[in-house]
Formats: sequence, structure tokens, C-alpha cells
Amino acid sequence: MKYYRFLLPAFLLLSIIGHAQIKLNSFSPGARWPDDKGVHINAHGGGILYNNGVYYWFGEHKVAGNAGNRAMVGVHCYSSKDLYNWKDEGISLSVSPDPASDIAKGCILERPKVIYNKKTKKYVMWFHLELLGKGYSVARAGVAVSDKVTGPYQFVKSYRPNPGQMPFYPELTPQSDQLNCLSPANKSDGFFCRDLPGGQMARDMTVFVDDDGKAYHVFSSEENYTLDLAELTPDYTGHTGKFIRIYIGHQTEAPALFKRNGIYYMIGSGCTGWAPNAARWFTAKSIWGPWTYHGNPCQGQDSQITYGGQSTHVLPVAGKKDAFIFIADKWTPKDAIDGRYLWLPISFKGDDMEINWIDKWSLDTFEK
Repeated sequence: MKYYRFLLPAFLLLSIIGHAQIKLNSFSPGARWPDDKGVHINAHGGGILYNNGVYYWFGEHKVAGNAGNRAMVGVHCYSSKDLYNWKDEGISLSVSPDPASDIAKGCILERPKVIYNKKTKKYVMWFHLELLGKGYSVARAGVAVSDKVTGPYQFVKSYRPNPGQMPFYPELTPQSDQLNCLSPANKSDGFFCRDLPGGQMARDMTVFVDDDGKAYHVFSSEENYTLDLAELTPDYTGHTGKFIRIYIGHQTEAPALFKRNGIYYMIGSGCTGWAPNAARWFTAKSIWGPWTYHGNPCQGQDSQITYGGQSTHVLPVAGKKDAFIFIADKWTPKDAIDGRYLWLPISFKGDDMEINWIDKWSLDTFEK
């Protein structure tokens, strides 16, 4: 009898231990990444907002199989205080059951990013949107807002940015000296002029808030041949009409923008569908350029395919100097829900940057 009294507590203890979620203290790029419930984090093509001491990760919620490449659920949100361990905060923006809605279930909703507006006290989410059944032909920017960081977010509108507006040229005027829609100089100019009346195409994207509180929307445009960097309105829910074109004619997507020591940095990728390719990076001393192309920031084996991933965000680590994390997605389009995340530290040599593969690392890397 005493023997069984001893076994029962031990059995219960083993059961409790078996179901407890192990706390993480490092990053393992490309590995499955469990949340607080032990489920692989489901926040693809995402971005991270740091707010009141907490990081919030927003990304595309995927489902299994090819269907996961469309928005069947919405935008998922997770929170963390240490960047290793993430709490599932649920769906922050849900797709609509109404097939007539811009964000109808089955549409394409990609690369959600959230920023906070200190004046309106609203959280603003931007994303790339393709209407239900239209493939990738619509190329719109979508926006939603919330009073609470985790949501629920209310969809506001979707559209193509800056209809009827010509690019801003900080160095040369008049604008007609730069782009002539009566006789486009190249394929990219032709796409721009074609779309001028209804607004420019907006696909892969990010948003960035500068030190002065002004916000900017960066997106692949002109059939992905050019990046646009556009100023957002003071409430962050629209465009002012002021924008520039970056790296014209060199298909670029997956932009990720950050600022260090007064210099603007941007990482992007080429356009090869779901297949990985070499990353590329740019710098500028002014947000309005000129932007300088610097080649591939990745080094070593598999650097020409960005270690199998594609950029989505660069995260400044709060409280650490010169600490920036390159965040990329390793896509698995045949089973979208199994997509993995590549988080790697960025190293700097003067104003130059490098990204190197590390199998396992922690935030202590930035102390070295």
C-alpha cells in the first residue's frame, strides 16, 4: 500500500513536467519555434512593434497545404518581453466571411506591419492586399486600426497609393526632367505611367516611423521593378502624395527599413517567387535619398540564397546599443503553416553591415 502511495505523486509529477512549456533562452534559426502553448508560432511575413516594454509580433496566420498561401484566418499576434518566449495573443485582424469584402476569406493578405500613432493614440496596421479571386493583379495597400495593440483591428480601406502624383525629386527639378509619361524611357517608367491615374501598385511592403514621428510606407511597385517610399498622413492611415522611386528597374521586394547613427538602412530581396535569392541592402543619409545600393549583406555558405530565407523586418533591440536583428521567412508554399523564421544578428563595421549564419545564438551576442 505504501508502495502505491509513492508511485502516484511521482506519476503526476512526470505528467505535469511533460506538459510544461520549456522556457527558451536562445534563437535557433530555421527550427520550429513553440509559443506558450507549445504550438509553432504562426506569424509569417511579419513585423514587430515594441510598446511599453513588450514586443508584439504580427504576421500572416497560415493554414496547412497550398490554401495557406491565401488569407483563411487573418493576422496573428504574439507578445514577448524577452524575444525568446512568445505568448499567443490570438487573431488581431480577422478576414471577413463576406465575399464582397476587400478582406474576404481567401484573399491574399501579406506582410502586416503595425505602428503606433502618439497623437491619435491609435495602432495602425498596413498590409499588402489582393482581392479574392484576383490573383496578384490588384496590388493594393490595406490599412486597419485599433485602440488596443493586440486588437481587434478594424479594416478601414484598401487602395493603390498616390493616384495622379508624380515622384518627389529632392535634387533636380522640374519633375518632367526625370520622368516623361509622353515617352517613357524604360519598362519601369512605362509601368509607372500606366498606373499613374489610378495609383501605383503596392505589393511587398513595410512601414517605418522616424525620430520626428513622421511615418513612411515602402512597397514594391511597377510590377515589382521599383520600390516606392511614400510619406504617410499625420494619422498614419493614408498617403500625402509625396514619394520617391528607389532602385528603378531592378526587381526588389521584401523591404525592411531601419535607422542607425543617423543613416537609413534598407534590406530587400530579388524577385524569384517563393524561391530564395540573394539579399540586397541600401543606405541613405536622408529618407528622401539618394539611396545607394551596396550588394549582398550575407556572408559565407548559402549567402546567395539568404540562408534559404527572405527579409521581412529588422528589429532594433530595446536597451542595447547597435543591436539589430535581421528577420526573414523561410517559405514552404506546399505546406504554408510549416514556414520557419530566420532571426540573425546584424554586425557593423563602420557604416557597413554584414549578416552571418549562426546555428544558435542569444542577445548576449550583442555584448561581445
